[in-house]
Parts: sequence; C-alpha cells; structure tokens
Amino acid sequence: MSKIFFLLLIFSSEVLFAEIDFKTENTNITIKEDAYTYNYDRLRFSLNWKEDGYFTTLIADGVNYYGNKYIDSDLYHIRKLVQSNTPFKTQTDYLKYKSGEAYAKVYRAYGGYEDQNNRVIVGLQNISMGVGRIWQPTNIYNPINIYALEPDETFGVMGVLYTRYFDETSHLSGIVSIDRNDKPAYALRYQAFLEVADVAIDLISTDETKMAGYEIDGSIGSIGMGIRSEGAYFDNKNSNFFQGLVGLDYGFENGLTVVLEGLYTSKIFTAQDVLNNLHTDILQNMVNAHFFSALSATYPFNIYLEGSCVYIESFDGIKSRFYSPQLKYTLNDYNTFTLGTMIYDSNVVSSYENSERYFVKWNLAF
Repeated sequence: MSKIFFLLLIFSSEVLFAEIDFKTENTNITIKEDAYTYNYDRLRFSLNWKEDGYFTTLIADGVNYYGNKYIDSDLYHIRKLVQSNTPFKTQTDYLKYKSGEAYAKVYRAYGGYEDQNNRVIVGLQNISMGVGRIWQPTNIYNPINIYALEPDETFGVMGVLYTRYFDETSHLSGIVSIDRNDKPAYALRYQAFLEVADVAIDLISTDETKMAGYEIDGSIGSIGMGIRSEGAYFDNKNSNFFQGLVGLDYGFENGLTVVLEGLYTSKIFTAQDVLNNLHTDILQNMVNAHFFSALSATYPFNIYLEGSCVYIESFDGIKSRFYSPQLKYTLNDYNTFTLGTMIYDSNVVSSYENSERYFVKWNLAF
C-alpha cells in the first residue's frame, strides 16, 4: 500500500508541474441543401499535455446527423464513403436511429518531443504542406477543401514526422506514414529563406503516386502585399499531370483583407472519375477544368461582427461558379454564430455538379 501511495505521489508531482489544457466545444450546423434539411452536431473533446519538451494531443469527436430524407439520400451515402486513409479505423460504425445516425471518432492522437533543433511527432496527426489559401496542390496529406462547410476539418495521417532546424530560416522534414492497405508513404520537405521569400521543395512517394513540388511565399515589403506560388507534378498510377497556383493577398488599413488565387491543372477529371476514385491519394487534385480563379474578401464591421465572401470561377472545361458569403457574430469568448450560403452551379445538368446550401452554425466552447 505504501508503494502505491509513493507512486501516486510521484505521479501527482509530475502532473502538477506539467502544462495540461482540456477543452470542450460543440459545433451545431442546421443545413438546407437542395431538397434536404438536416442538422449536423459535433461534440469535441481536446486534451493537450506538455512538459520538458514532450507533448501529447488527443482530440475525440461525437458526431450526429439528424434528418430522415438526408440520411436516406444517395448524397449522404457517397459522403460516408470518404474516410481516413489510415491502417486502422478512426471512427466507429454508424449507429442508426429513427431520424438520424451517429458515430464517434478519433480526430487527432499523437505525441512527440521538441527542442531548439529537433521536433518529432508520432501518431495520428496533421501534416501541413502548401502555401495556398484556396487550394493546396502540393498537400496530398491534409488538403483544405474550400467547398466544404468546414474547410479546415481534415482526416488525420498516421505516421512519424521529424523536422531538423538548421537555423531560424531553414529546416528539413522527413515523413513516414502508413495507409489503409498497410502500405508506407514517404515524404521530404526542405524549406529555406532566399533573399525575399521562403522557398520549399516537396517530394512524396506513395504506393500509387510520385509527386515533386515547390512552394514560394514572399511579400513586397514596400506595400505589404503577400505573393505566393506552389505547384507539383504528379505521376499517378491512373494519370500524370501538373497542377499549380499563383496568389496574392493584401490587408487594407480599414481591416479589409483580399485574397486572389489562380489555379492551373494540365488534366481535368469528370464527376464519374471522382466517384470511381474516392480513396485515391490525389482526390482533392481531381478538378473538372483547366483554369480556376478565386477571390476571397474578409471585413470586420466591429469587434463582434465579421463578413466574408469567396467567389470561384472555372474556365476551359466544365464552366462553373461557386460563391459563399458568410456573416459571423461573436457574442463572447464562448459563443459564435455564423449565417451563410454556399452555391455551386455549372453548365452540367447533374445533382453532383450543382448544389445550393444555406446554413446556420453555432459554435459553443466551454
């Protein structure tokens, strides 16, 4: 008994001097999408622990969809097919009840160590590549999806990430990850500051794809305008193509921030190509036109109210337009409300190529 007490005493002292952060937040979105009205709710628990350079993060979600017509739709069942590319399931089976479905999932689960020159992370994590705000061609690990209700919500990658910092302006990262078929993937990324911009070289090798890419992120100091570009050549088992972008952003004195981006791809894909390859490495790179242009603007009306709008148009392929105005109201540190719409239309008569979504989002942190 005395030994157990002694061990508990040691453990308690270690925890006492460690940095522990526990958060709970709930995201609730009511959505009107074409013929469907449904509710999406996510309860998220986040635990972060740090001590003497060591750190651990665990994020778990409980997810619920409510709405009979949407749950029974083909669109919902197609979306359910897109899951994490990991050697194990990161979510439970769907629990179906009278008017909806629910499941639980592990969003992130990793640990690591860092000091002045080294950083290593092991586990289910986010791997960041690319400098684009709207698109990220070089990031086949955790690409953003601007057409999603929550673009930054991405699947985790199971792997090891090691970064060696040579100085304050350059570092080299190596990545080894495992996919759903227990096949390894490898990546190298070197970044350095060269006179006026950060420049990075990306190399990725998976079971089905070889990628070589670049990133450039700089600014015109005299006017404070950010300029960036990224691109990659993909040698995939089904196709070979190049995809790249150029972009700029500028913040005005009144708080208005404007982002412009242009995307080019040498190969276009049909909706059927996407449906047939939902588990491919390059799913987010499978676009339906050669050229895209995008404009994003954000303006804070006051400390509580912020407006934003994204507009995207495509050329030389399926001609399409996407626009998404949103209004966000921050009541306090715990409650945020967003009202918005996402409209996508094209010259193709297909339920998968045209959609309208209207939504109300409530984010509660406690």
